[in-house]
Amino acid sequence: MGDASRYAVVTGANKGIGFETVKQLANSGVTVILTARNEKRGMEATSLLNKQGFSNVVFHQLDVQDAQSIESLAKFIQTQYGRLDILVNNAGASGVVVDEATLKALNIDPVDWLAGKAANVIQVAMKTTYDSAKLCLDTNYYGVKNVTEALLPLLQNSHSARIVNVSSLRSELKRVPNEERRKELGDIENLTEDKTEKILQKFLHDLKQDALEVNGWQIMLPAYSISKVSLNAYTRILARRYPKMCINCVHPGYVNTDINWHTGTMPVEEGAEGPVMLALLPAGGPTGCYFDHTVVAEF
Repeated sequence: MGDASRYAVVTGANKGIGFETVKQLANSGVTVILTARNEKRGMEATSLLNKQGFSNVVFHQLDVQDAQSIESLAKFIQTQYGRLDILVNNAGASGVVVDEATLKALNIDPVDWLAGKAANVIQVAMKTTYDSAKLCLDTNYYGVKNVTEALLPLLQNSHSARIVNVSSLRSELKRVPNEERRKELGDIENLTEDKTEKILQKFLHDLKQDALEVNGWQIMLPAYSISKVSLNAYTRILARRYPKMCINCVHPGYVNTDINWHTGTMPVEEGAEGPVMLALLPAGGPTGCYFDHTVVAEF
């Protein structure tokens, strides 16, 4: 294959949608760097794929919250391959501390969960603490931003760079209760990282004051929701800045994974379809878009 091969990084890839994304990309001939925060789990996931015949999967440790870890990955790619063609930002945190036994006992209908109807019911099972919220924003927004910025020079060495940010249904602007905030985040002409990050700072401030609801933040998974809204904003900002790349975000579907405590209904194989499709977009493909599974949807 030599230079003809494409090189990809998938973050948070030792399980769930990330793992399946690695598998599907490897299956289509891409050389994939499977990354995970936990070295042991990442190595196990990689050797599992190697045993299944995917010799084109390699492991590298990556904690998206750790600048040195990010730097180490960038150096590895630079040394080994000299470029990067695909970056799938999949690593995520839920932003809540969950009592799983209570949650299971509630036995919530997935339809209600998706519609957000269960928002009040589930409050007994999950708490948004300051620490869980900060971890969530540091992973889902700042982590993605820092990894992407570190790898952009390598992506610029590619003829067909693709960035895929794994988002969520919760990211959709219509779900942002505060109208002013919704308008600001939807005003793509004037959107900046600075504006986006001021909103995140305001969120943490209001959380500390125990004033989320009164200030128009989402009740259902508040930290997760605003982290993904911000991730979508960052995706659009990047897409404008790098018009030669295809940079998109995707809600993978309501997939049965750890991040939703296995309340999801879709198998991971289906959940990976959107990210994989966007990672392998042909030249001239869409950019700056939000996809619901494999279909373009409204931000």
